[in-house]
Amino acid sequence: MSFQAAVLELVTKIPRGRVATYGQLAMLLGRPRSARAVGQALSHADGAVPWHRVVNAQGGISRRSRMTGMMTQRIRLEQEGIVFRRGRVVLRRFRWQGSAASRKRGGFRFDLL
Repeated sequence: MSFQAAVLELVTKIPRGRVATYGQLAMLLGRPRSARAVGQALSHADGAVPWHRVVNAQGGISRRSRMTGMMTQRIRLEQEGIVFRRGRVVLRRFRWQGSAASRKRGGFRFDLL
């Protein structure tokens, strides 16, 4: 499995009403220094992947080339019951901790390019 495919698969496991950070997903995939690569993989997500559930390390919505994408993300999160304080998700309350399978090292295998 490619890293991009592993990212997209892992993001589909984030439940409604929870969020994960780019760095957290990179860590769960065994690549703790690949937070930016997670973001890049998400840029290829289709409508079936809940990309809006991934936020930056501070709980904020990362900048995009279009403001509409940022507004869409916030609206979708709020529709799921996510609360923002000062423009950031309250991570202590809404952070997804990951499934048991994804938390254990080697939970995902992917091909290194």
